[in-house]
Amino acid sequence: MIPPRLADHAASLAGLARRGRARRLLPALGHDFASNDYLGLAGSPALAEAVAEALSRGVAVGSGGSRLLRGNAVEHEALEEEAAAFFGAPRSLFFSTGHAANLAIFAALPRRGDLVVHDALIHASVHDGLALGRAEIASAAHGDVAAFAEAIADWRRRGGRGRPWIAVESLYSMDGDRAPLAELAALAEATDGFLVVDEAHATGVFGPGGRGLAADLDGRENVVVLHTCGKALGAAGALVCAHPILVDTLIDRARSFLYSTAPSPLLAAAVRAALRLVAAEPERRERLAARVALAERRLAETLAVAPSGSQILPVPIGDNARAVRIAAAMRESGFDLRAIRPPTVPEGTARLRLSITLNVDEPTIAAAIDRLAAVMAEDRR
Repeated sequence: MIPPRLADHAASLAGLARRGRARRLLPALGHDFASNDYLGLAGSPALAEAVAEALSRGVAVGSGGSRLLRGNAVEHEALEEEAAAFFGAPRSLFFSTGHAANLAIFAALPRRGDLVVHDALIHASVHDGLALGRAEIASAAHGDVAAFAEAIADWRRRGGRGRPWIAVESLYSMDGDRAPLAELAALAEATDGFLVVDEAHATGVFGPGGRGLAADLDGRENVVVLHTCGKALGAAGALVCAHPILVDTLIDRARSFLYSTAPSPLLAAAVRAALRLVAAEPERRERLAARVALAERRLAETLAVAPSGSQILPVPIGDNARAVRIAAAMRESGFDLRAIRPPTVPEGTARLRLSITLNVDEPTIAAAIDRLAAVMAEDRR
């Protein structure tokens, strides 16, 4: 029996279940087609050895407080220095998560009177940060530079006097497509504005030396770049790369930085090791690219799915319940594939998100796609 005081919550959950939108936690079982561990670093001996080495020289497990109290460790500062050099940025700042970093950027950097124009498919964490900020907000059609320009022009016509901020992901997490960064950077320059690029799914995988798709923009005074550390880098946390004045503003004003316990110093040591691996082992990116190419060919041949050009390969389904059924059947077959449904993606665009990583070999990729084609055909009957 449901307690009366919980009835409203229970009814909401039941409604989500009827619409095929209820979420639940599932164990990681079978072959990995669901994680963001693109370079296979999360379980690598190299990262484990880096943590063990840090422990052996007395690095603490916990930080003991926020960075502004006693939680600012030598490991944090060493990581930030190495990351700035790796990405070609003047400064970097380490956050506990990518979500916390986006909260900080959009709550603290755009000022009252400014405008933030974000891509319509921008990550939820950006929306959360914008809700805490003071700037005006506008949405632009996905990947449409003209729509960004028109949003800024309309704001100016209505009397906008501050600075525009353009917010995009370099590689979109649900579609696997890319933002037109060069054109958006030119727009930011022409409008005396800023460009914020979330490189979450590109860091370590794309760009010279794995530095991301915005590698040639890092270091510009009006560009802020977020590199998450829990995807291709195999650890956790996030690095914000920006002009020193913007970094100091985050340290001074960003509540998700000010009032959070600092990340474990051991985590900082792991991220340092991951950056060095990315630089030293380009063959990881080459092997990943070959596996992505195979997956794209097989998806096109068996399911007529268009390539995304990245390691994120969405398979359109449409119906929420059908997406859940197919994903469950794939897991029962030993392939860990997950259904993505609204509100993570727009209504009517439920899909399977096939994530290609170095945790699976080419024969396994081929077998998974063949099995997916069979499951989808069976589910139509």
